[in-house]
Amino acid sequence: MDTRPRIPTRRSLLAGGAGLLAATGGTGAWAYDRFVRDKVDVADVGAVEAAAGVTDVASTAGAYTADGYTSSTTTITLTTSTSGSGSDALAWYAADVVVTDATVIRSAFSQDEFGQSITELPSRMAADHGAVLAINGDYYGFRDTGIVIRNGVVYRDEGARTGLAMYRDGRIEIYDETATSADALVADGVWTTLSFGPAVLVDGAVPAGVEDVEVDTNIGNHSIQGNQPRTAVGVIGDGHLVLLVVDGRSEGHSRGATLPELGEILLGLGCTQGYNLDGGGSSVMIFDGEIVNQPSNGGERATSDILYVAG
Repeated sequence: MDTRPRIPTRRSLLAGGAGLLAATGGTGAWAYDRFVRDKVDVADVGAVEAAAGVTDVASTAGAYTADGYTSSTTTITLTTSTSGSGSDALAWYAADVVVTDATVIRSAFSQDEFGQSITELPSRMAADHGAVLAINGDYYGFRDTGIVIRNGVVYRDEGARTGLAMYRDGRIEIYDETATSADALVADGVWTTLSFGPAVLVDGAVPAGVEDVEVDTNIGNHSIQGNQPRTAVGVIGDGHLVLLVVDGRSEGHSRGATLPELGEILLGLGCTQGYNLDGGGSSVMIFDGEIVNQPSNGGERATSDILYVAG
């Protein structure tokens, strides 16, 4: 029996969208419909989560310090690393996160809606949800595949790639989306999934050939090789993870990292598993309402979702 929450849906068009589609025609019309036009499937994510029994995180009287945050459920320690110079400069930012309640690690969708091509600045999403710490997510809205479970609610069940599953009991596992289903994952205790990849660290080793992996074939998103700004999740143990952002495309500040390098950074931080998220201009870390890193666009880029630690 399907016990997951039933989700009300609606669809929306941008103002003037029909005229633009007619004017562009052919490939232009397809690209507009696929990558630009807002397609809202769930209009009020907050209401859906509330109906599913997802409650706000109780106030824990947390305290910020110069390099982190501590509450009764959460300890966050921030680390910044800079090395090299000129074209070899590299800068990254890591948040070591330990939680006793894994459900304080949450996801938020842009504009509190689920669908495609719906975006919002990560700092706005973080502020709206009272995030202590946030990073950009997997930009789920750029594609129509992948298993999407967020805060215990199933939003999409289209297994396509290697995913990351975060469980209510604090476990975090890399898994094959095509070998399971969203319902099976929820039944097993999964709280949130992320669908991007690839896995850059598996059982304490960087996988062979990881630098050649293509996430999918979407325009502008299939090639993620070379030195790039990066965002990743690393796993140290149950309830113990690392959120990592690597700056890039900035001469003299940071060149970015390859996928193997990303795995090596996580390994050096004590992780045994590591998973790559959306990068490039999307890579951003926000702590206590402030952007910690230097996004490659010169400022944060609107995206479809964030992963955050609730206060």
